[in-house]
Amino acid sequence: MRIKLTVAYDGTDFRGWALQKGQRTVRSTLTEAVRLVSGEEIEIIGASRTDSGAHAKGQVCHLDWDCKIPIERLPYALNRRLPHDVAVLKAQRVSDDFNSRFCVLDRYYRYRIVTKQRDPQKERFAHFCGVKLDLEKMQEAASILQGEHDFRAFTEELEPTVTNTTRTLFSVGVKEVRNEVWVDIVGTAFMRGMMRRMSGAILEVGRGHRDVVEVSRLLQPEERLKYQWPEVLPAKGLCLMKIRYGRHPRDHRLLLQEE
Repeated sequence: MRIKLTVAYDGTDFRGWALQKGQRTVRSTLTEAVRLVSGEEIEIIGASRTDSGAHAKGQVCHLDWDCKIPIERLPYALNRRLPHDVAVLKAQRVSDDFNSRFCVLDRYYRYRIVTKQRDPQKERFAHFCGVKLDLEKMQEAASILQGEHDFRAFTEELEPTVTNTTRTLFSVGVKEVRNEVWVDIVGTAFMRGMMRRMSGAILEVGRGHRDVVEVSRLLQPEERLKYQWPEVLPAKGLCLMKIRYGRHPRDHRLLLQEE
């Protein structure tokens, strides 16, 4: 049967989600826990490939396993074999055509920026800025990023297979919460480094290091090479908050074939 897992982790000591030979990754760690419980080598497919050092509260993955353990007891069984910095929050049986990656409606990420006194208890989970930011201008920059755009100037080095750099962001918000500023972004899909470079652009605007107009011009292919691209902020401030699938998940690849 196909099983959907919701997973949380502190990504500080992981080299990201994806498998990397000789490296400690979230997927390899979770795969080993499943092997210890099942006695089998079972492939795990994740919804998002979070960066090295980035965190998750709502990562989702799926696997095919003839599991004899009651589904409601599966998180307990796996968590007994998992280290302190990763945990399975929920397990559900899903239909055989469910795909954690290709059935996604949207992904919700948050980037946290500490604006006042440095807090050691937040050191692993937020980027320290330490200066007062212009929240209104940051919100203006965020509104420019919302919608469908070519985000090539907001990514890092791309894999050769990535030829289309247009993405749709349903919401881009900036709010102040006590001594932090949160950048919350919901979109269909994200390219490598995209969330951290967008947050970098918004932070540069808040610090007065970049004009809001430049953010708009960086979205234009004919203009983006005229400007220095925004800073890619450290991964530690980034967290995958939630992934939505809708009531009746459908594989987007099949939907494209039907069209």
